[in-house]
Amino acid sequence: MFAGTPCRRLARFVELHWELTKARLSSLVVITAGGGYVLAVGFENVTRLFWTLVGTFLASAGAMALNQVWEVARDAKMKRTAARPLVTGALPRWYGLAFGLLGSGLGVAVLAWKSHALAAFLGLLVIVLYVLVYTPLKARTPFCTLLGAVCGAIPPLMGWAGATGTLGLGAWVLSSLLFFWQIPHFLSLAWLYRQDYHRGGFRMLPEVDREGRLTGGFSLLYALATAASALSLSFLQLAGGYFTAGSVLLGGALVFFSWRLATTPSDGTARALFRATLLYLPLVFALLVFDRRGEVQSNHVASVRVPPAAAGALFRD
Repeated sequence: MFAGTPCRRLARFVELHWELTKARLSSLVVITAGGGYVLAVGFENVTRLFWTLVGTFLASAGAMALNQVWEVARDAKMKRTAARPLVTGALPRWYGLAFGLLGSGLGVAVLAWKSHALAAFLGLLVIVLYVLVYTPLKARTPFCTLLGAVCGAIPPLMGWAGATGTLGLGAWVLSSLLFFWQIPHFLSLAWLYRQDYHRGGFRMLPEVDREGRLTGGFSLLYALATAASALSLSFLQLAGGYFTAGSVLLGGALVFFSWRLATTPSDGTARALFRATLLYLPLVFALLVFDRRGEVQSNHVASVRVPPAAAGALFRD
């Protein structure tokens, strides 16, 4: 499985697990969970923030691996996924299943013991929805995109819950921003790979919307909602003037590229929108961290749930 020098074997090991865990997507999940934590309490209790992010990454990585175990046969039919390690046999399917279950379970355990029980519950909810509901629905209905967006909207709630033990208004607003943002992001990608998704048997919106009018129209509608959600963080005094100005510019750009796809559906306009979504989210979160206005004071930071001594010894500082 891992032939060659020790360095090459290590590099191959990392490469295969990078693909198995969809590390770029899992990293985005971690960023959004961290945004929820920081929006709630800033950088209070950095140790807890660290464990919240570790637990979130493990849960996400496990869910991504389980998703690939489920979709091996369909991934083999698509050009963009045909080189995934479970498809090529570089990693056996049983290994992906074991890795996914272990990662998911360990992630939820870390969240429960070192973050907060509510964060752990939300993490478990994401895993169940993503693996057992969203994954099979991808082959049945274009509405799977909405459920996928629900899964992607929960990590900010996990971060906020890890910080405070509750879900405040700011958590829900940030979650709604993530939900709305994912629609133009997913739909532009689905348009670009519509033929690939068709070969794989996935029922994305472009499968039934051959002219792209619905794809572009929904992208524009949800881009407008994304921009409005970002601005509402300022109206709620959770962010300051720099964030307001930046979110107006970024939201305007997102709406513009969505409008182009809506009025002129093509691979070019879809690719431009997809790239815009990739830039929008990290920039908005960076602005939010930079220009945050606190809602929760330090004396409201959630207390750590103490694990049983034998099990908790594995996670002590």
